Amino acid sequence: MEREHFGSRFAVIMAMAGSAIGLGNIWRFPYVAGENGGAAFILIYILATLLLSLPIFFAEFVIGRRSRSNCFGALRKLAPGTPWKWFGAVLCVVTPMLIVSYYSVVGGWSLHYLLKSFSLDFVRHAAEAEKGSFGAFISHPWMPLACFLVYLGTACAIVATGVKKGIELFSKVSIPILFVLVLLIVIYSVSLPGARAGVTYLVRPDFSAVTGKTFLDALGQSFYSLSLGMGIMITYGSYVRKEEDPVASGLGTAFADLGFALMAGFAVMPAVFAAGIAPSAGPGLIFDTVPFIFGKMGETWPVISSIVAIFFFFSILVAALTSTVSLIEVGVAYLTEERRMRRGRACVVAFLFTAVIGALCSLSFGPLSGFRLAGEPIFNFLDKFCSNFLLTLGGLLCVIFVGWKMKRSDVRDELTNGGTLKRNDRIFGVVYFLIKYLAPLAVAIIFISNFL
Repeated sequence: MEREHFGSRFAVIMAMAGSAIGLGNIWRFPYVAGENGGAAFILIYILATLLLSLPIFFAEFVIGRRSRSNCFGALRKLAPGTPWKWFGAVLCVVTPMLIVSYYSVVGGWSLHYLLKSFSLDFVRHAAEAEKGSFGAFISHPWMPLACFLVYLGTACAIVATGVKKGIELFSKVSIPILFVLVLLIVIYSVSLPGARAGVTYLVRPDFSAVTGKTFLDALGQSFYSLSLGMGIMITYGSYVRKEEDPVASGLGTAFADLGFALMAGFAVMPAVFAAGIAPSAGPGLIFDTVPFIFGKMGETWPVISSIVAIFFFFSILVAALTSTVSLIEVGVAYLTEERRMRRGRACVVAFLFTAVIGALCSLSFGPLSGFRLAGEPIFNFLDKFCSNFLLTLGGLLCVIFVGWKMKRSDVRDELTNGGTLKRNDRIFGVVYFLIKYLAPLAVAIIFISNFL
């Protein structure tokens, strides 16, 4: 069977940006920035992305395009007869499937709030009733579970249609729409009375708020946002034509991701300050406080606030789906290529596996709230385990593999398209230094610090 591939550089960047631009940006970034002092965190986050995460992105891209295979098959081909293939198995089965499981729970929340936002009552009564109702919703025994299953089924259906007709088409349409929607929300947010304090919070660094945790959270957010250490960029890299420029694709993805993260911050934080809500409100910032904000604004402009609310939660849903699709594709690529399953059947298997774990995550806020893993609810435990351990370890092993296991000439060949891309050839020494030395050292320090 001929392997599918992306049709153009635009399709490559949109697909990879679609993976990167997700809940990590629009849900996670604003509250993590809020917990770490705003502008100072953002500067560290940008540097972490360009100096550490981007080289790891290139390393994963090289593995995928060099092998033209899924994660397991890629490392088996590039390092035959070694245990590296089992690292590939973790990347393409364990990590992405665990992340999909709890990530789709949040996707289900976004679906619920989108449906609610179509009712004018959502805005009219939000100021009195919505603040705090998020906790009531996620603790419900079956409502969030039903939304989770619908959301997960939608993502699996997109993946089932294939790389070009499903993933590529969905990304090419959804990502430009997503940027436009969030830009409209930014314009609305910064125009609110009292929003200037939120803008200042995002642009004026306060380095006194910077701690060791700030650096850890910045790199963790960069990893999470760029979809590193979870096999996505290896899988997507394997679908990229040999004539495409990998450096241009990587830079395009990184800057699209950074740009969208900043847009998400400006979409949320000015409105948060305008409503007098603490920026460090945590993971519930989007689903608990933003409806309250729309409700307060709706007291003056009910129709406009209702429309913006629909745009906002639709943006969250689309952002979530683009990332979920890429995560599912990693496992599906393994099942279709290594287990010889048809794509439709592989998607059903992925759905069933993640539905079981995701259901436990969803119920951990309600009927299973008393059950703990390492002192944490199931959802929180998986989030921390994946973000702090699996993703960091995955990224570390990728740069070690490319920098120390693969031949330098092979890495150069992939990043310069056999020496035909002269600009890439001129900067190859710097990129290779970052992959071989700086990224492994920095990520190793951060990985070890998680256990201190």
